[in-house]
Amino acid sequence: MTASDAQPHPTDRGEDEIGHTHADVSGGRLRAATFGAMDGLVTNLSLVAGVGGAGADSRTIILSGVSGLVAGAFSMALGEFTSVTTQNEQVDAEVAVERREQVLHPSAELKELSEAFVEMGMSADTARRAAKEIHRDQDRAVNLHMTYELGLDPQDKPSPIVAAVSSFFMFSIGAVFPLIPYLLSFDSLLAGLIVGGIGLILAGGLAARFTNRPVWQGALRQLVFGVIAAAATFLVGWLIGVPAGG
Repeated sequence: MTASDAQPHPTDRGEDEIGHTHADVSGGRLRAATFGAMDGLVTNLSLVAGVGGAGADSRTIILSGVSGLVAGAFSMALGEFTSVTTQNEQVDAEVAVERREQVLHPSAELKELSEAFVEMGMSADTARRAAKEIHRDQDRAVNLHMTYELGLDPQDKPSPIVAAVSSFFMFSIGAVFPLIPYLLSFDSLLAGLIVGGIGLILAGGLAARFTNRPVWQGALRQLVFGVIAAAATFLVGWLIGVPAGG
């Protein structure tokens, strides 16, 4: 037997060893970044399609697109910051309610946790002992009650700043795609729509990489949604049109 044969393979693990890890899905970064990029792409692709469909010149399209980028990025960042902050404040309020209940009705809260453990498969005896041990530390008891009752971990709240910054920059990156041909002095609505479509495919495929969904499926889904939105605004722009001399 060689020395290499004697060494355990890196993937060989005992039954008591953890053999997998999970991605961090609770921090708010992925959701904010994905939503920001998709929103930026669809918003500005539709805006460029609508203004271009109305017959506006390239200067007007660039002005509209850049204005949409700046306004949308700040709007997304503010919206993410406010929504995440509000969600966190609501969690804090529920924590305060749970903490007060444990002070006023300790026996009822202990019984509630015991029953929860029984539902998970513990025997009644084991459940009572476990609940009593956990309730010796009020902070730990509060966190466990919140996780069981609301499905929330008070110690793992998303950061509103991270969500806002992620959303701001990803919206901006997404929104600039349909403008790239115009910024490079190509006065072509078709080119802007094609580059925007490529952006949708890339963003949809990248987002799918973080899930079990096939990359092509995520890319196609975003492209279809973007095309529908752009077609609708193009039709509106074409029907209204730019007044002669406008």
